[in-house]
Amino acid sequence: MSESASDMPTLTVAQPEFFAPWHVRLGTGEISPRRLFLLQAIDATGSISQAAKQVGITYKAAWDAVDAMNNLAGQPLVVSQHGGKGGGGAQLTHAGMQIVMMHERLSAMQAMWTASLAGVDADVLPMLRRLTMQTSARNAFVGQVKTIKHGAVNAEVILALQGGDELVATVTDDSVERMQLKVGSQAWGLIKASWVILALPDASMKTSARNRLCGVVSRLSHGPVNTEVVLALDGGNTLTAVVTHDSAQELNLAEGKPCCALIKASHVLLGVDG
Repeated sequence: MSESASDMPTLTVAQPEFFAPWHVRLGTGEISPRRLFLLQAIDATGSISQAAKQVGITYKAAWDAVDAMNNLAGQPLVVSQHGGKGGGGAQLTHAGMQIVMMHERLSAMQAMWTASLAGVDADVLPMLRRLTMQTSARNAFVGQVKTIKHGAVNAEVILALQGGDELVATVTDDSVERMQLKVGSQAWGLIKASWVILALPDASMKTSARNRLCGVVSRLSHGPVNTEVVLALDGGNTLTAVVTHDSAQELNLAEGKPCCALIKASHVLLGVDG
């Protein structure tokens, strides 16, 4: 390749006010838009390190993404050569080129489709995507990152939810970088119902749980072994907990009764779109 890496144009993707990125499904997973752009950049530069710079990720993250895409596809999408006379490099396989070509065609079609949505409320269409998200966690909250406190290994991330509620999560610094979390960005908070501990608001006990979300019991569903408890939180969200029958009876839970949910920060999983 005669063109030097320093002469390569930086990959920029102009996005309209509403943008629904394409995801390519392979096997049991998806290739996200950022990874699709990484494939394009590898094709343009012939280098994983230069492609990583163009899409704004670290060299390690680029290699992790390449490994993940190759695994998901069940065949190599990117092949690399380390060292040698030419200094090494990377190129797309035929399958990788097919993926990039499909992405470029879909993006062109999307640009035409997006232009037809002029005048539509920009908040409505992204909301549709959130409503179709499927996860094994019973509790899914969307919020904005309020603060990020970095530690030696982990970071504490606080999400501002609707109605003034907050959700504290502890994740690795690598996760913060990989998801590109920053103050003001949107993120998901996912919590399994079995990870939620219930307590009465007037309980004087001290716990290590960083999250205390209070509201009233809106619904009780009794199963063979456990009771599913749905809380209507003060901020407007609902939260589901699964406790034993004995625990529900000991707390004397009933519809309309005030109750609080205790959740460890390490039990809050974070996610982002794209």
